[in-house]
Amino acid sequence: MQQLQSTEEKLDYEQESWLAKLGPGLVTGAADDDPSGIATYSQAGARFGFNILWVMLLTYPLMVSIQIICARIGRVSGHGLASNMRRHYPAWLLYSAVLMLVVANTINIAADLSAMGDALKLLIGGPGHWYAAGFGLLSLLLQIFIPYRRYVRVLKWLTLALLAYVATALFIPIPWGQVLKGFFMPQLSWKPEYITTVVAVLGTTISPYLFFWQASEEVEHLIADPHARPVKKAPEQARPQLSRIQIDTYIGMGFASLVACFIMLTTAVTLHAHGAHSIETSAQAAEALRPIAGNFAFALFSIGIIGTGLLSLPVLAGSAAYAMAGTFKWRNSLELKPGLAKEFYAIIAFATLGGVALGLTTVDPVKALYWSAVINGVISTPIMAITMLMASNAKVMGKFVIPRRLRFLGWLATGLMAMSVLFMFYTFVS
Repeated sequence: MQQLQSTEEKLDYEQESWLAKLGPGLVTGAADDDPSGIATYSQAGARFGFNILWVMLLTYPLMVSIQIICARIGRVSGHGLASNMRRHYPAWLLYSAVLMLVVANTINIAADLSAMGDALKLLIGGPGHWYAAGFGLLSLLLQIFIPYRRYVRVLKWLTLALLAYVATALFIPIPWGQVLKGFFMPQLSWKPEYITTVVAVLGTTISPYLFFWQASEEVEHLIADPHARPVKKAPEQARPQLSRIQIDTYIGMGFASLVACFIMLTTAVTLHAHGAHSIETSAQAAEALRPIAGNFAFALFSIGIIGTGLLSLPVLAGSAAYAMAGTFKWRNSLELKPGLAKEFYAIIAFATLGGVALGLTTVDPVKALYWSAVINGVISTPIMAITMLMASNAKVMGKFVIPRRLRFLGWLATGLMAMSVLFMFYTFVS
Protein backbone atom coordinates (compact mmCIF):
# COMPACT_ATOMS: atom_id res chain seq x y z
CA MET A 1 0.00 0.00 0.00
CA GLN A 2 2.78 2.41 0.95
CA GLN A 3 4.67 1.54 -2.25
CA LEU A 4 1.55 2.23 -4.34
CA GLN A 5 1.00 5.57 -2.58
CA SER A 6 4.65 6.50 -3.10
CA THR A 7 4.40 5.68 -6.83
CA GLU A 8 1.22 7.75 -7.20
CA GLU A 9 2.80 10.70 -5.42
CA LYS A 10 5.88 10.49 -7.63
CA LEU A 11 3.71 10.48 -10.78
CA ASP A 12 1.65 13.42 -9.49
CA TYR A 13 4.84 15.33 -8.74
CA GLU A 14 6.33 14.65 -12.18
CA GLN A 15 3.09 15.72 -13.91
CA GLU A 16 2.97 19.04 -12.06
CA SER A 17 4.00 22.11 -14.02
CA TRP A 18 7.24 23.78 -12.98
CA LEU A 19 5.20 26.76 -11.71
CA ALA A 20 3.10 24.50 -9.47
CA LYS A 21 6.29 23.24 -7.81
CA LEU A 22 7.19 26.79 -6.77
CA GLY A 23 5.83 28.14 -3.50
CA PRO A 24 7.55 28.90 -0.20
CA GLY A 25 11.00 29.19 -1.78
CA LEU A 26 9.86 31.55 -4.54
CA VAL A 27 7.88 33.79 -2.19
CA THR A 28 10.64 33.80 0.43
CA GLY A 29 13.28 34.69 -2.15
CA ALA A 30 11.20 37.48 -3.64
CA ALA A 31 10.38 38.88 -0.18
CA ASP A 32 14.12 39.17 0.42
CA ASP A 33 14.10 42.05 -2.10
CA ASP A 34 11.81 44.23 0.02
CA PRO A 35 12.00 48.07 -0.13
CA SER A 36 14.62 48.15 2.62
CA GLY A 37 16.66 45.57 0.70
CA ILE A 38 16.27 47.66 -2.44
CA ALA A 39 17.66 50.62 -0.49
CA THR A 40 20.69 48.56 0.58
CA TYR A 41 21.38 47.33 -2.96
CA SER A 42 20.88 50.85 -4.34
CA GLN A 43 23.33 52.27 -1.81
CA ALA A 44 25.87 49.58 -2.70
CA GLY A 45 25.63 50.18 -6.45
CA ALA A 46 25.60 53.97 -6.14
CA ARG A 47 28.58 54.07 -3.80
CA PHE A 48 30.87 51.38 -5.24
CA GLY A 49 29.60 50.73 -8.76
CA PHE A 50 30.42 47.32 -10.23
CA ASN A 51 33.00 46.53 -7.54
CA ILE A 52 30.32 45.26 -5.17
CA LEU A 53 28.66 42.75 -7.53
CA TRP A 54 30.89 39.85 -6.45
CA VAL A 55 29.11 39.74 -3.09
CA MET A 56 26.01 38.25 -4.75
CA LEU A 57 28.08 35.34 -6.10
CA LEU A 58 29.24 34.69 -2.53
CA THR A 59 25.83 34.95 -0.88
CA TYR A 60 23.78 32.90 -3.37
CA PRO A 61 24.93 29.37 -2.38
CA LEU A 62 24.87 30.37 1.29
CA MET A 63 21.34 31.78 1.26
CA VAL A 64 20.13 28.78 -0.76
CA SER A 65 21.63 26.31 1.71
CA ILE A 66 20.25 27.93 4.87
CA GLN A 67 16.77 28.33 3.36
CA ILE A 68 16.70 24.72 2.12
CA ILE A 69 17.67 23.63 5.63
CA CYS A 70 14.84 25.68 7.17
CA ALA A 71 12.34 24.31 4.64
CA ARG A 72 13.47 20.72 5.29
CA ILE A 73 12.99 21.18 9.04
CA GLY A 74 9.40 22.31 8.46
CA ARG A 75 8.51 19.60 5.95
CA VAL A 76 10.26 16.73 7.72
CA SER A 77 9.19 17.50 11.30
CA GLY A 78 5.81 19.08 10.56
CA HIS A 79 6.65 22.02 12.84
CA GLY A 80 8.11 25.49 12.34
CA LEU A 81 11.44 26.66 13.73
CA ALA A 82 10.03 28.16 16.94
CA SER A 83 8.05 25.01 17.78
CA ASN A 84 11.15 22.86 17.33
CA MET A 85 13.28 25.29 19.33
CA ARG A 86 10.74 25.15 22.17
CA ARG A 87 10.83 21.36 22.22
CA HIS A 88 14.60 20.92 22.19
CA TYR A 89 16.37 24.06 23.48
CA PRO A 90 16.35 26.38 26.52
CA ALA A 91 13.30 28.63 26.83
CA TRP A 92 15.33 31.79 27.54
CA LEU A 93 17.12 31.44 24.20
CA LEU A 94 13.86 31.05 22.33
CA TYR A 95 12.11 33.95 24.12
CA SER A 96 14.96 36.41 23.57
CA ALA A 97 15.36 35.50 19.88
CA VAL A 98 11.63 35.69 19.12
CA LEU A 99 11.19 38.97 21.01
CA MET A 100 14.00 40.61 19.03
CA LEU A 101 12.57 39.15 15.81
CA VAL A 102 9.15 40.72 16.45
CA VAL A 103 10.74 44.11 17.26
CA ALA A 104 13.02 44.00 14.20
CA ASN A 105 10.18 42.94 11.89
CA THR A 106 7.88 45.71 13.15
CA ILE A 107 10.59 48.32 12.51
CA ASN A 108 11.27 46.77 9.11
CA ILE A 109 7.56 46.97 8.25
CA ALA A 110 7.59 50.68 9.18
CA ALA A 111 10.60 51.30 6.91
CA ASP A 112 9.05 49.34 4.03
CA LEU A 113 5.72 51.15 4.37
CA SER A 114 7.52 54.50 4.40
CA ALA A 115 9.35 53.59 1.19
CA MET A 116 6.11 52.43 -0.46
CA GLY A 117 4.31 55.63 0.54
CA ASP A 118 7.17 57.78 -0.76
CA ALA A 119 7.25 55.82 -4.03
CA LEU A 120 3.52 56.40 -4.66
CA LYS A 121 3.97 60.06 -3.73
CA LEU A 122 6.72 60.35 -6.36
CA LEU A 123 4.40 58.82 -8.96
CA ILE A 124 1.15 60.71 -8.31
CA GLY A 125 1.86 63.28 -5.58
CA GLY A 126 -0.08 63.55 -2.33
CA PRO A 127 0.48 62.54 1.30
CA GLY A 128 3.11 59.80 1.48
CA HIS A 129 2.41 59.02 5.16
CA TRP A 130 -1.23 58.25 4.48
CA TYR A 131 -0.40 56.17 1.44
CA ALA A 132 1.89 54.14 3.68
CA ALA A 133 -0.91 53.67 6.22
CA GLY A 134 -3.26 52.56 3.44
CA PHE A 135 -0.78 49.96 2.20
CA GLY A 136 -0.41 48.62 5.73
CA LEU A 137 -4.16 48.27 6.24
CA LEU A 138 -4.60 46.64 2.82
CA SER A 139 -1.92 44.06 3.59
CA LEU A 140 -3.47 43.30 6.99
CA LEU A 141 -6.96 42.78 5.55
CA LEU A 142 -5.63 40.45 2.83
CA GLN A 143 -3.83 38.31 5.41
CA ILE A 144 -6.86 38.08 7.70
CA PHE A 145 -9.68 37.49 5.22
CA ILE A 146 -8.13 35.51 2.34
CA PRO A 147 -7.48 31.79 3.02
CA TYR A 148 -3.91 30.59 2.57
CA ARG A 149 -4.53 28.52 -0.57
CA ARG A 150 -5.86 31.60 -2.39
CA TYR A 151 -3.50 34.07 -0.72
CA VAL A 152 -0.35 32.18 -1.71
CA ARG A 153 -1.38 32.59 -5.37
CA VAL A 154 -1.55 36.34 -4.83
CA LEU A 155 1.95 36.27 -3.35
CA LYS A 156 3.25 34.23 -6.30
CA TRP A 157 1.92 36.80 -8.77
CA LEU A 158 3.36 39.65 -6.74
CA THR A 159 6.84 38.21 -7.31
CA LEU A 160 6.49 39.47 -10.89
CA ALA A 161 6.83 43.01 -9.52
CA LEU A 162 10.54 42.31 -9.18
CA LEU A 163 10.83 42.11 -12.97
CA ALA A 164 10.48 45.90 -12.93
CA TYR A 165 14.13 46.09 -11.92
CA VAL A 166 15.22 43.81 -14.74
CA ALA A 167 13.18 45.92 -17.17
CA THR A 168 14.69 49.14 -15.80
CA ALA A 169 18.21 47.91 -16.55
CA LEU A 170 17.18 47.02 -20.12
CA PHE A 171 16.51 50.70 -20.86
CA ILE A 172 20.03 51.72 -19.81
CA PRO A 173 23.24 51.05 -21.78
CA ILE A 174 25.32 48.63 -19.67
CA PRO A 175 29.07 48.03 -20.18
CA TRP A 176 28.96 44.25 -19.81
CA GLY A 177 32.74 43.91 -19.85
CA GLN A 178 32.99 46.03 -16.71
CA VAL A 179 30.11 44.09 -15.19
CA LEU A 180 31.93 40.77 -15.63
CA LYS A 181 35.05 42.33 -14.16
CA GLY A 182 33.00 43.45 -11.14
CA PHE A 183 31.81 39.87 -10.60
CA PHE A 184 35.10 38.05 -11.05
CA MET A 185 37.94 40.61 -10.77
CA PRO A 186 36.65 43.49 -8.61
CA GLN A 187 38.77 46.20 -7.04
CA LEU A 188 38.46 45.29 -3.37
CA SER A 189 38.95 47.79 -0.57
CA TRP A 190 39.66 47.52 3.15
CA LYS A 191 38.12 50.90 3.87
CA PRO A 192 35.47 50.74 6.63
CA GLU A 193 32.66 52.01 4.39
CA TYR A 194 33.33 49.29 1.79
CA ILE A 195 33.46 46.49 4.36
CA THR A 196 30.35 47.87 6.08
CA THR A 197 28.50 47.77 2.74
CA VAL A 198 29.57 44.16 2.17
CA VAL A 199 28.28 43.30 5.63
CA ALA A 200 25.00 45.14 4.93
CA VAL A 201 24.43 43.20 1.70
CA LEU A 202 25.21 39.93 3.48
CA GLY A 203 22.77 40.80 6.28
CA THR A 204 20.09 41.81 3.78
CA THR A 205 20.24 38.55 1.85
CA ILE A 206 20.37 36.27 4.93
CA SER A 207 17.69 37.48 7.38
CA PRO A 208 16.03 35.72 10.33
CA TYR A 209 12.46 36.44 9.27
CA LEU A 210 13.06 34.46 6.08
CA PHE A 211 14.12 31.39 8.13
CA PHE A 212 10.90 31.35 10.16
CA TRP A 213 8.69 32.11 7.17
CA GLN A 214 9.89 29.36 4.83
CA ALA A 215 9.83 26.67 7.51
CA SER A 216 6.30 27.68 8.52
CA GLU A 217 5.08 27.82 4.91
CA GLU A 218 6.14 24.21 4.47
CA VAL A 219 3.91 23.41 7.43
CA GLU A 220 1.11 25.42 5.77
CA HIS A 221 1.50 23.23 2.69
CA LEU A 222 1.07 20.18 4.90
CA ILE A 223 -2.13 21.62 6.36
CA ALA A 224 -3.50 22.59 2.95
CA ASP A 225 -2.94 19.10 1.44
CA PRO A 226 -5.08 16.38 3.06
CA HIS A 227 -2.78 13.65 1.69
CA ALA A 228 0.45 15.20 2.98
CA ARG A 229 2.15 14.17 6.21
CA PRO A 230 5.47 15.12 7.81
CA VAL A 231 8.24 13.27 6.00
CA LYS A 232 9.51 11.86 9.30
CA LYS A 233 6.19 10.03 9.68
CA ALA A 234 5.73 9.26 5.98
CA PRO A 235 9.16 8.44 4.50
CA GLU A 236 7.58 7.53 1.17
CA GLN A 237 6.88 11.25 0.64
CA ALA A 238 10.52 12.22 1.14
CA ARG A 239 11.86 11.98 -2.40
CA PRO A 240 9.27 14.14 -4.22
CA GLN A 241 8.92 16.68 -1.40
CA LEU A 242 12.62 17.21 -0.71
CA SER A 243 13.22 17.47 -4.45
CA ARG A 244 10.44 20.09 -4.70
CA ILE A 245 11.99 22.08 -1.84
CA GLN A 246 15.35 22.08 -3.59
CA ILE A 247 13.97 23.24 -6.96
CA ASP A 248 11.71 25.80 -5.31
CA THR A 249 14.49 27.31 -3.19
CA TYR A 250 17.15 27.34 -5.91
CA ILE A 251 14.78 29.21 -8.24
CA GLY A 252 13.40 31.53 -5.56
CA MET A 253 16.80 32.56 -4.21
CA GLY A 254 18.21 32.75 -7.74
CA PHE A 255 15.41 35.11 -8.69
CA ALA A 256 16.13 37.25 -5.62
CA SER A 257 19.87 37.37 -6.37
CA LEU A 258 19.28 38.21 -10.03
CA VAL A 259 17.02 41.11 -9.12
CA ALA A 260 19.50 42.37 -6.50
CA CYS A 261 22.22 42.31 -9.18
CA PHE A 262 20.06 44.33 -11.57
CA ILE A 263 19.30 46.91 -8.88
CA MET A 264 23.04 47.28 -8.27
CA LEU A 265 23.66 47.44 -12.03
CA THR A 266 21.02 50.12 -12.52
CA THR A 267 22.35 52.36 -9.77
CA ALA A 268 25.99 51.70 -10.72
CA VAL A 269 25.46 52.68 -14.38
CA THR A 270 23.36 55.72 -13.57
CA LEU A 271 23.95 57.12 -10.08
CA HIS A 272 27.55 56.01 -9.45
CA ALA A 273 28.67 56.94 -12.97
CA HIS A 274 27.21 60.46 -12.53
CA GLY A 275 28.67 61.07 -9.08
CA ALA A 276 25.47 60.46 -7.07
CA HIS A 277 27.08 58.22 -4.45
CA SER A 278 24.91 58.99 -1.41
CA ILE A 279 21.50 57.25 -1.46
CA GLU A 280 19.71 56.47 1.80
CA THR A 281 16.32 55.09 0.73
CA SER A 282 14.85 53.19 -2.20
CA ALA A 283 12.57 56.16 -2.97
CA GLN A 284 15.60 58.46 -3.18
CA ALA A 285 17.17 56.02 -5.62
CA ALA A 286 14.04 56.14 -7.80
CA GLU A 287 13.97 59.95 -7.74
CA ALA A 288 17.67 60.17 -8.58
CA LEU A 289 17.12 57.93 -11.62
CA ARG A 290 14.65 60.33 -13.27
CA PRO A 291 17.07 62.97 -14.64
CA ILE A 292 19.67 60.35 -15.58
CA ALA A 293 17.72 57.37 -16.95
CA GLY A 294 14.43 59.03 -17.86
CA ASN A 295 10.84 58.97 -16.64
CA PHE A 296 10.10 55.41 -17.73
CA ALA A 297 12.99 53.92 -15.76
CA PHE A 298 12.00 56.07 -12.78
CA ALA A 299 8.38 54.86 -12.97
CA LEU A 300 9.38 51.18 -13.24
CA PHE A 301 11.73 51.49 -10.28
CA SER A 302 9.01 53.18 -8.19
CA ILE A 303 6.33 50.63 -9.13
CA GLY A 304 8.73 47.86 -8.18
CA ILE A 305 9.11 49.35 -4.69
CA ILE A 306 5.34 49.23 -4.17
CA GLY A 307 4.96 45.71 -5.57
CA THR A 308 7.80 44.23 -3.56
CA GLY A 309 6.52 45.97 -0.45
CA LEU A 310 3.10 44.34 -0.83
CA LEU A 311 4.91 41.01 -1.08
CA SER A 312 7.28 41.55 1.87
CA LEU A 313 4.76 42.95 4.39
CA PRO A 314 2.88 39.65 4.93
CA VAL A 315 6.18 37.77 5.12
CA LEU A 316 7.50 40.12 7.84
CA ALA A 317 4.26 40.12 9.85
CA GLY A 318 3.59 36.44 9.23
CA SER A 319 7.06 35.28 10.28
CA ALA A 320 6.70 37.20 13.56
CA ALA A 321 3.29 35.58 14.16
CA TYR A 322 4.55 32.07 13.35
CA ALA A 323 7.50 32.55 15.72
CA MET A 324 5.28 33.75 18.57
CA ALA A 325 2.70 31.03 17.97
CA GLY A 326 5.35 28.33 17.97
CA THR A 327 6.83 29.73 21.17
CA PHE A 328 3.55 29.77 23.12
CA LYS A 329 1.77 26.78 21.49
CA TRP A 330 -0.91 28.91 19.82
CA ARG A 331 -2.96 27.63 16.92
CA ASN A 332 -1.47 29.12 13.78
CA SER A 333 -2.24 28.99 10.10
CA LEU A 334 -3.23 31.49 7.45
CA GLU A 335 -5.75 28.86 6.41
CA LEU A 336 -7.65 29.23 9.72
CA LYS A 337 -10.35 31.85 10.21
CA PRO A 338 -9.38 34.65 12.61
CA GLY A 339 -11.73 33.40 15.32
CA LEU A 340 -9.91 30.06 15.44
CA ALA A 341 -6.41 31.55 15.75
CA LYS A 342 -6.95 34.82 17.60
CA GLU A 343 -3.47 35.12 19.10
CA PHE A 344 -1.78 34.34 15.77
CA TYR A 345 -3.71 37.01 13.88
CA ALA A 346 -3.27 39.42 16.79
CA ILE A 347 0.51 39.31 16.29
CA ILE A 348 0.07 39.90 12.54
CA ALA A 349 -2.11 42.92 13.38
CA PHE A 350 0.32 44.12 16.06
CA ALA A 351 3.34 43.99 13.76
CA THR A 352 1.54 45.57 10.81
CA LEU A 353 -0.29 48.31 12.73
CA GLY A 354 2.81 48.90 14.84
CA GLY A 355 4.69 49.54 11.60
CA VAL A 356 1.92 51.89 10.43
CA ALA A 357 1.99 53.81 13.72
CA LEU A 358 5.78 54.06 13.71
CA GLY A 359 5.65 55.41 10.16
CA LEU A 360 3.24 58.18 11.20
CA THR A 361 5.59 59.43 13.93
CA THR A 362 8.65 61.65 13.55
CA VAL A 363 10.97 58.64 13.85
CA ASP A 364 13.56 58.71 11.07
CA PRO A 365 12.81 55.59 8.93
CA VAL A 366 16.45 55.35 7.83
CA LYS A 367 17.68 55.23 11.44
CA ALA A 368 14.86 52.83 12.33
CA LEU A 369 15.93 50.56 9.49
CA TYR A 370 19.54 50.75 10.65
CA TRP A 371 18.62 49.55 14.15
CA SER A 372 16.41 46.87 12.65
CA ALA A 373 19.44 45.63 10.71
CA VAL A 374 21.51 45.69 13.90
CA ILE A 375 18.95 43.56 15.76
CA ASN A 376 18.63 41.17 12.81
CA GLY A 377 22.40 40.82 12.68
CA VAL A 378 22.61 40.05 16.38
CA ILE A 379 19.91 37.37 16.34
CA SER A 380 20.86 35.79 12.99
CA THR A 381 23.94 33.95 14.26
CA PRO A 382 22.35 32.13 17.25
CA ILE A 383 19.21 31.31 15.22
CA MET A 384 21.31 29.93 12.37
CA ALA A 385 23.45 27.92 14.79
CA ILE A 386 20.36 26.41 16.47
CA THR A 387 18.83 25.72 13.04
CA MET A 388 21.96 23.84 12.02
CA LEU A 389 21.89 21.81 15.25
CA MET A 390 18.20 20.96 14.75
CA ALA A 391 18.74 19.94 11.13
CA SER A 392 21.49 17.54 12.25
CA ASN A 393 19.49 16.14 15.18
CA ALA A 394 17.78 12.79 14.67
CA LYS A 395 15.24 13.65 17.38
CA VAL A 396 13.99 16.48 15.16
CA MET A 397 14.62 15.05 11.69
CA GLY A 398 14.51 11.28 12.17
CA LYS A 399 16.62 9.63 9.49
CA PHE A 400 16.35 12.74 7.29
CA VAL A 401 19.12 14.77 8.91
CA ILE A 402 20.76 17.11 6.42
CA PRO A 403 23.54 15.69 4.18
CA ARG A 404 27.20 16.65 4.54
CA ARG A 405 27.18 19.24 1.72
CA LEU A 406 24.28 21.18 3.22
CA ARG A 407 25.89 20.92 6.65
CA PHE A 408 29.14 22.44 5.34
CA LEU A 409 27.42 25.32 3.51
CA GLY A 410 25.05 26.00 6.41
CA TRP A 411 27.87 26.26 8.95
CA LEU A 412 29.88 28.38 6.49
CA ALA A 413 26.95 30.81 6.23
CA THR A 414 26.65 30.83 10.03
CA GLY A 415 30.35 31.54 10.42
CA LEU A 416 30.28 34.41 7.93
CA MET A 417 27.28 35.93 9.67
CA ALA A 418 29.05 35.67 13.03
CA MET A 419 32.09 37.43 11.56
CA SER A 420 29.79 40.17 10.24
CA VAL A 421 28.29 40.72 13.69
CA LEU A 422 31.73 40.85 15.29
CA PHE A 423 32.87 43.39 12.72
CA MET A 424 29.74 45.44 13.34
CA PHE A 425 30.49 45.59 17.07
CA TYR A 426 34.12 46.45 16.28
CA THR A 427 33.00 49.46 14.25
CA PHE A 428 30.80 50.57 17.15
CA VAL A 429 33.67 50.69 19.63
CA SER A 430 36.48 51.83 17.32
